[in-house]
Amino acid sequence: VQLQASGGGLVQPGGSLRLSCAASGRIFAINDMGWYRQAPGKQRELVATVTSGASTNYADSVKGRFTISRGNANNTVYLQMNSLKPEDTAVYYCNAGVVNIKYGPQYRYWGQGTQVTVSS
Repeated sequence: VQLQASGGGLVQPGGSLRLSCAASGRIFAINDMGWYRQAPGKQRELVATVTSGASTNYADSVKGRFTISRGNANNTVYLQMNSLKPEDTAVYYCNAGVVNIKYGPQYRYWGQGTQVTVSS
């Protein structure tokens, strides 16, 4: 299973970006997808997650500014980031809990990361 993330870049404070992540490969079902981020010198942290039933969870630091959603095909996840702040600068990674075959176990996969830089 591969997770391909895109949409990062350089944006001024107060601006917006939309990240996308598409899963491909041997997929029977995707239970949940999410975004994590890692800033220089810091541990990777959860940003937001969304289940197959569209239940969402957000880090307190992004509530009200970021919105996570799943695509119609359910193998994509988006992160709409508004009112960006310099402290949002990090490498953003997508993550998915994937069941490869019917009745099989869930495995967790990571994308390659996309850089988001918020700076004037």
